[in-house]
Amino acid sequence: MVSDTRREFLLKGGMLAGSVFATSKARLVKAATQSESLLELSAVRAVSAMRSGDISAEAYASALLDRCELLKELNAFIALDRNKVLEAARETDQRRAAGDSLGVLHGLPLPVKDSIDTKDYPTTGGTPGLRNSHPVQDAAVLDRLRSAGAIVLGKTNLHELSYGWTSNNEAFGPVHNPYDVSRIPGGSSGGTAVAVATRMAPAGLSEDTCGSIRVPAALCGIAGLRPTTLRWPQRGVIPVSAMSDTVGPHARTVSDLALLDSVVTGSPIALRPAPLGGVRLAVSPHYFFSGLDVEVEKITRDAIKRLSDHGAEIVEIDVPDLKKLIEAANFPILQFETVPSINQYLKESGLGLTFDDLISQASPGVRWVLENYAIASGKFFPPKAVYEEARKTHRPALQATFRRYFRDNGIAALIVPPTLCPATSIGVEADIEVAGQKVPVFVAYARNIAPGSCAALPGLVLPAGLTSTGMPVGVEFDAPVGKDRDLLALGVSLEKALGPVPAPSV
Repeated sequence: MVSDTRREFLLKGGMLAGSVFATSKARLVKAATQSESLLELSAVRAVSAMRSGDISAEAYASALLDRCELLKELNAFIALDRNKVLEAARETDQRRAAGDSLGVLHGLPLPVKDSIDTKDYPTTGGTPGLRNSHPVQDAAVLDRLRSAGAIVLGKTNLHELSYGWTSNNEAFGPVHNPYDVSRIPGGSSGGTAVAVATRMAPAGLSEDTCGSIRVPAALCGIAGLRPTTLRWPQRGVIPVSAMSDTVGPHARTVSDLALLDSVVTGSPIALRPAPLGGVRLAVSPHYFFSGLDVEVEKITRDAIKRLSDHGAEIVEIDVPDLKKLIEAANFPILQFETVPSINQYLKESGLGLTFDDLISQASPGVRWVLENYAIASGKFFPPKAVYEEARKTHRPALQATFRRYFRDNGIAALIVPPTLCPATSIGVEADIEVAGQKVPVFVAYARNIAPGSCAALPGLVLPAGLTSTGMPVGVEFDAPVGKDRDLLALGVSLEKALGPVPAPSV
């Protein structure tokens, strides 16, 4: 947090007495203030300004880098190289000056979750065993973004090996929520979400297996898209389970999510907003609204009313047998596939490492979780028969249930509170109190987003409001498989009806 002394400096413009550190900090504050208009640009507007020559890629990158330095105590990045970024930006400016063809992401710096391979940075997965991992090529998704003119701003911090929802990283330090630095930003993609929320970048690259895009988006007051599983390429990403893993974007606007989605998937850049009038949006109250924090439920209900006031038709229809299906299908698959998936990634990467090598060096908290939940000898590891039934019977049944639910009821999207409660305190990984009940952290942050992940649905999270203590609450919209662009087109109107939330005051 900004100290009282620095806050007084910002308000009164006085000098910070006494130290070289203070002088350096003052320079950064001044630079950030001068660049405030650049920091507030959306990705769409920033790229347009750089392509037209209204601003240079170097000036824009420099403003974002100054912001990253100013807010480095939030610990959003594991790796950030100012010289490397500025060199790439200057090369981008030179190509424009030479009249070369410019990509649709010309000069756009993107923070990249450190589970996604980058040829010019290590990919650590937030775990000690991969500190010196140097991929020889970019992940497939990043290759497409760079080919369109994007620049890697840096590698962002995450929950170790993406195996959690808090971003309490014991190896590289926890990521701090910018609305309250004593609280979590959500995980596992906490670093990218914090970078986007605090204007270190307008958009960034994350990854979601069971909520890792949507939970941080909800807890940090930004937008996030979980694409339909396998719609975005997965090569070159540290995995958990192929049935649920997907890379996806964080941003502050739906238009920016749609821009990155169009580049990765080859979809048309243009996105015509879908009006809310007459659109059927569903609430499944029995599963998704039970046991919610009082303020989360109120903010979500208020958001739903705003959508109704803008013409959406809200219907309450429960998804049949949802609790039984998701409990039988989700975690057995994730647990059983973790070790073979990571071993396959390590083999393809040519690192000469195995999962055993990683777990022997992993931080104590994550090591305990993996040893008990992801290793065959673990106390909570599912029998193979349970996994096979989950994969062959229960997950297909869940997917079929959602197909019928959307089709038979004429529903465009299902409204879901992504988390049961706002952000909890950093360091908490066991139980927390929600609505007067003790609830495991993984239930508080995974219960509501698990059905969408397991069924491969596209999910869009938007800010819904702030609690009485100023913490963000999000709302999720899940759509039928493959309807990502329809969801984004609808999302432009949803975003307008919901309205913005105040930026964090860091």
